Amino acid sequence: MAKIKIGILSDTHGWLDPELVELFQDKQVDLLIHAGDIGNQEVIDQLEALAELKIVKGNIDGGDLRFLPETLVFLVGPRKFVLRHIAGSPRSPNMAARGLIAEHKPDIFICGHSHIPVVGRVKETLWVNPGACGRVGFHDLCFALFLYVDEDSGELEMERIHLGSRVAGFKKP
Repeated sequence: MAKIKIGILSDTHGWLDPELVELFQDKQVDLLIHAGDIGNQEVIDQLEALAELKIVKGNIDGGDLRFLPETLVFLVGPRKFVLRHIAGSPRSPNMAARGLIAEHKPDIFICGHSHIPVVGRVKETLWVNPGACGRVGFHDLCFALFLYVDEDSGELEMERIHLGSRVAGFKKP
């Protein structure tokens, strides 16, 4: 029973926490999923050096990042994923999210944007927002997730990564 190890993150806004990089390395993740608001190419390069990367653009991603897709649909083992930055919440998915769930019938829908970690359900779909892990925004705490997918049965396990205070990474001049 082999498990596919996935790191899920969002809203880095141009800064990748070194502690998170170390956790991804220690866990030897097979796949990284970034749900948008990347901030710069350097974050992408750092993540691609660690594992295969699935990534969508967020509303702050300009320049060359604007050419990233808004939505990705992909398989991990037997599980279908949909990835999109802005989607609302499981209680109130926006029109785009409702349409993607109806069209693709994913097992897992991953989004970002709100900076608020949420795990819920929309009908049969598991809705995951890892929360923000960057230093920019109104959130006080930074989060990411590990998701483990059994490559045969598709069984899921999830582990929250608590990275501490958003301001902890700032250095005073």
